[in-house]
Amino acid sequence: MARNKYNIDEELDAPFNWPQFKRSLVYVKKYRKQIAAMFALAILASVLALFSPRIQALIIDDMIPGGTDYITKIILLGAGYFLINIANVFINRRKGVISVTTSQKMTADMRTDVYAHLQKLGFDYYDSRPHGKILTRVINYVNNVSDFLTNGLVNAILAMLSLVIILIFMLSLSPKMTLVVLAGLPFFILYVILTKPMQRRYRQKAANKQSNVTAYLSENINGAKVTQAFAREDMNSGIFDSLLNENRIYKLKAAYVAHGMYPIAAMLMRVVKCAIYVAAVYFFRDDFIKDGVVQIGAITAMVSYSNQFWAPIMQIGNIYNQLMDAMSYLERIFQVLDEPVSVDDKEGAQELPTIKGDVRFNNVLFEYEKGIPVIKNVSFSVKAGESIALVGPTGAGKSTIVNLISRFYNVTGGTVTIDGHDLQGVTLESLRRQMGVMQQDTFIFSGTVMDNIRYGRLDATDEECINAAKAVHADDFIKDMENGYETETKQRGEGLSAGQRQLISFARTLLSDPRILILDEATSCVDTNTERLVQEGISALLKGRTSFIVAHRLSTIRNCDRIFYVNGGVIAEEGSHDELMAKKGLYYNLYTSQIREFMSEGA
Repeated sequence: MARNKYNIDEELDAPFNWPQFKRSLVYVKKYRKQIAAMFALAILASVLALFSPRIQALIIDDMIPGGTDYITKIILLGAGYFLINIANVFINRRKGVISVTTSQKMTADMRTDVYAHLQKLGFDYYDSRPHGKILTRVINYVNNVSDFLTNGLVNAILAMLSLVIILIFMLSLSPKMTLVVLAGLPFFILYVILTKPMQRRYRQKAANKQSNVTAYLSENINGAKVTQAFAREDMNSGIFDSLLNENRIYKLKAAYVAHGMYPIAAMLMRVVKCAIYVAAVYFFRDDFIKDGVVQIGAITAMVSYSNQFWAPIMQIGNIYNQLMDAMSYLERIFQVLDEPVSVDDKEGAQELPTIKGDVRFNNVLFEYEKGIPVIKNVSFSVKAGESIALVGPTGAGKSTIVNLISRFYNVTGGTVTIDGHDLQGVTLESLRRQMGVMQQDTFIFSGTVMDNIRYGRLDATDEECINAAKAVHADDFIKDMENGYETETKQRGEGLSAGQRQLISFARTLLSDPRILILDEATSCVDTNTERLVQEGISALLKGRTSFIVAHRLSTIRNCDRIFYVNGGVIAEEGSHDELMAKKGLYYNLYTSQIREFMSEGA
């Protein structure tokens, strides 16, 4: 069922294209004022910086030859040179502050959109891929893309604008020498064109390998206890090292190609600088002679402008590398955002009114994978207030049936109705707020015990939370904890026993006062003594509520109104405990085998 594992690269559903890039600019538009301010400050800093070579040339060519007569002007120009550089420091600092602030806000916006979409995706999405790969997209990829959208784009535009301004300054000095400076540019462009396919391929691979590393790390953190129990530390470290090595290989390959731009640009810049001196001496000497004197300052200014011309060229090369990274990350971010929501409100969906709890399955068919039915044309009716137990072998379809009642999945065929309302035609929020679902894998959040119970209904008072805990006999052990209901719980309930986590989760579910109660192996981790207390606590709460109980321990469901024996995706037997025992069929065999097992363990 899974689309991939930690060691399988994900295939892109929609490779990056320019329409996708345009789509990403929606995050830029929201902060166009801040980006415009960054742009204006950067232009101001660039223009001020371009006056420095002019001041140097003026001092060298016009002031110094004049001797002491120009001392005042030299001091004034020197002061101007100093002030320009000081102003640039403050301008760039302000630009940096705006850049960081805007980048963080954009990161939050993008991450919020991805997270909001993840909240809508059905169980099938999370069932089909390692959770670490999802985390990589929400955290790492969003960080890199938002940084590029704030800094990369602005810097790219500024670099190109700087080139235009520098060209104007160079042309004003010497049009011929400007051509010398531009002579190296075609070689740089040729390198970029030739290496683009490799850049693209290596960065895509590196993104995949990074995702695999995070997926494996996430899986092993969650399974740390199992790893140590089976002494798998060395083997797992070897697997992790192998994944890191694969990531390193493609990162380095991409880096080799990317960092080739800088030495090539630096080499071309030095060649051009030498060419300027050669051209000034042998070819364009007349352009730099004024009144019979060689204008050394003008030549120096031309060299300085040449350096400034190649600086944005190298910057554009670095931005191009960032773009290659951003493209590989955007592909995967949009892959999440474009993932279809399999279970969602249909157009025209109506609010489900307050329900009584009549549930009906009409020839329901369900498939996790196309062509492989898990539930096969199941039909049954449950009246409001009835308690239904579902038993049978593992993989028979018990949990799937109760998941369809909660509409965690859409039926493949047939209909599921509550009080006559087809679940496909009602809003999910109005359906699920009237249901209480407790699954085998209980989840305890970081916070206090009280916070975890109140999670079932945020407006509940402390007294209501305590009463819910008392109803399931959780109050007995909570009161004995160090800080009672204000005791801090660790992530995933570490420090609590499995039974205690179940009881807190039970209180959370019951606090929501659901009309339909679903207990999916809810007492599987509760010891026999605690189970008896829970049964006593929930027996009164089941009255007046439609309840579905999935259980392997048949002792917990003897008093249910009806028992469905599910086998092979169909309801093979149906009836009360006494009726099914009298039939001496599948349920009878299952029940008696458990009794014999229990008695042999007791012996």
